Amino acid sequence: MQDSSILWFREITMADLPVVGGKNASLGEMIGTLARAGVRVPEGFATTAGAFRSFLEHEDLDHRIEAALASLDVEDVAMLALTAAEIRRWILAQPFPATLEREIRAAHATLVAAQAHPDGVTWAVRSSATAEDLPDASFAGQQETFLHIAGVENVLDAVRGVFASLYTDRAIVYRAQHGFAAESVAISAGIQRMVRSDVGASGVMFTVDTESGFDEAVVITSAYGLGETIVQGAVNPDEFSVYKPALRVGRPAIIKRELGTKAIAMRFAEGTRVGASTVTVEVPADDRARFSISDEDVEELAGSALVIEGHYGRAMDIEWARDGIDGRLYIVQARPETTVAHLDRGVLQRYALRERSDVLVRGRAVGSKIGAGPARVMHDLAEMHLFHEGDVLVADRTDPDWEPIMRRASAIVTDRGGRTCHAAIVARELGIPAVVGTADATRLLDDGVGITVSCAEGEDGLVYRGALEYDVQQTVVDDLPDLPIEVMLNVAVPDQAFSLAQLPNDGVGLARLEFIVSTMVGIHPRALAEADELAEPLRTEVASRTAAYASPRDYFVRRVAEGVSTIAAAFAPKPVIVRLSDFKSNEYARLLGGDLFEPKEENPMLGWRGASRYATKSFEQCFAMECEAIRFVRDDMGLTNLQVMIPFVRTRSEGERTLAAMAHNGLRRGRNGLEVLMMCEIPANALLADDFLDLFDGFSIGSNDLTQLTLGVDRDSELVADAFDERNAAVLVLLERAITACNRRGKYVGICGQGPSDHPDFAAWLMERGIRSMSLNPDAVIATWLQLGALAPAPVAQLQR
Repeated sequence: MQDSSILWFREITMADLPVVGGKNASLGEMIGTLARAGVRVPEGFATTAGAFRSFLEHEDLDHRIEAALASLDVEDVAMLALTAAEIRRWILAQPFPATLEREIRAAHATLVAAQAHPDGVTWAVRSSATAEDLPDASFAGQQETFLHIAGVENVLDAVRGVFASLYTDRAIVYRAQHGFAAESVAISAGIQRMVRSDVGASGVMFTVDTESGFDEAVVITSAYGLGETIVQGAVNPDEFSVYKPALRVGRPAIIKRELGTKAIAMRFAEGTRVGASTVTVEVPADDRARFSISDEDVEELAGSALVIEGHYGRAMDIEWARDGIDGRLYIVQARPETTVAHLDRGVLQRYALRERSDVLVRGRAVGSKIGAGPARVMHDLAEMHLFHEGDVLVADRTDPDWEPIMRRASAIVTDRGGRTCHAAIVARELGIPAVVGTADATRLLDDGVGITVSCAEGEDGLVYRGALEYDVQQTVVDDLPDLPIEVMLNVAVPDQAFSLAQLPNDGVGLARLEFIVSTMVGIHPRALAEADELAEPLRTEVASRTAAYASPRDYFVRRVAEGVSTIAAAFAPKPVIVRLSDFKSNEYARLLGGDLFEPKEENPMLGWRGASRYATKSFEQCFAMECEAIRFVRDDMGLTNLQVMIPFVRTRSEGERTLAAMAHNGLRRGRNGLEVLMMCEIPANALLADDFLDLFDGFSIGSNDLTQLTLGVDRDSELVADAFDERNAAVLVLLERAITACNRRGKYVGICGQGPSDHPDFAAWLMERGIRSMSLNPDAVIATWLQLGALAPAPVAQLQR
């Protein structure tokens, strides 16, 4: 079989990687073994490595290429460009050996004859290098792909183009840097029926979260038209995360939906000449406002990803396309994911800025590192010689031609692109921070001026003015001591959950629902529940923001469910305690439409907040939506590690009304393992602990409010800030009373306030008193853990002030 010039995909397996390259071998493997499991791959054929070598040997071309490369210094960017261009010109002018041309023409004719509508069929001609997509090296993007190629003459030209692309600047450099001898790598051209994603959608999916290494999610990006816009970073795509355990058992599994701008789409042009077969068009506003694929599409794609990952036994990087004519989803490429494999899970590395300055631009963070250097704003590769080691590359977007300078960069910033664009993929591989999709970095950043690129602050990537100081903390996980308590995390927003779950932890002790509402919803819940009754222009604004969902009410429920389920999935099966909304009236008023529904209170901190809202007539629709979101995550998605906490319960009767309202909305304490905790944050909660523990499964102590209300200190006032101290004797008495009551009754007791994160001596005192868990801010986990392991619990006298 290896003596043939072409092989049909149905004949190929992964054993043929040396013959047809990694990409084509993977396509053949999937067609032969995974089709019965529902993985749909377009049929086609591939030229062999032997055919490529025969092509080069024809008219002695291989010796000319060897001579040109022998004296080439790949670090000489200018000479590299000249040499590579000359080699490609030689290949494009080279005639095919008669046997190879004859076999390509015959295979093409066979493919055409097999089509239901042969007159309109076109082809994708893809490159596949024989050393590519190995577990420790990815040649993805190094060679060319040609789309929408019609007619055998154009197919032959495209095959030449594939052969020539083995000698692009970036491909030559990549092989040199990875130790591949020039003659050891051959290239295969794969010819497949073109999936009509130009009138459908396409994208990329990973079977692991590439930012954090979290391996229980499939991450999918999607945009209208051909997938080149996503890979090139020319479009900000929709993004979805799908939770594998839920998907495997047929439960609703989408834990994240992010609507991309999708401003442009790549369509097929009328002509079919190689290299000029596509055009870029603007996407209509209505299409931008909705997701480019349905939930059913997302889950079908994720299901195919699970099958592919299971077959190969490793994390995979997969390209897919939805045909807008037949409506079907197709897998068009699958290769090993290479960046996560290099993560050292035994060592935690956390970057943190020591100082702050003005934020110049912001976009999507890639990775979690920080980099700094002079901004080098580049509009054209002709400026490549101006780029120096350690510069920050600032560009509209990047493609594989930029890789020689990307490898010298301390960080990368682009105007366009999502997390699967070229700049993001290369940044991960190189281990440098990148901020993509900023929209205007090339306009706002000055060439040659120092900047700091921070990807250490969640999903938002920030570019600061000046070269700022920062710390890098490394911790060997195995070195952490055993503790007699559980160390949990306070998780502020869902976009950090996958990364934070990699920290040592026993779960999440506090996730605030109001943070999810403010960051992921941004609209007052009553404005959503009563959207039809809103006056203009608010009604139109609400409709615009919620257009991607079935209704404004559905928007709230689904967005809250997405945020909550992301955190619950990230830490499963460990417990995740979500505190129901604790907005004050002034905070609710800041949401879109909030000023219509919120009272003006003199002291919102002591006003209409927490449990006092839940059972009142004017808030019951809002609370019903919260409960529906939590119920969906627990009962429908199966994330029963999610537990609920009720904030600011002033009286026993208020607690009873809250539990009744929850039960009315499908959240009955004890059903399906639901535990309902109470926030112990009012002195009355500790003084009458047993009354409240009759109703709830335990306490989570909120030391911030408990200290404020015990000492009569406004925690937000800098005028009396010196008097605020969780270690005050009066606060300690209440804390000990609450802890003792919970332990006596065998109920949960933890603390989720700021105190243990700020004061290790306070944390040690709590541990001595029998607290079951401490929920800490992520930046304090390692230090507090080590201190608790090393220090004897402090006596009470040392803590009193």
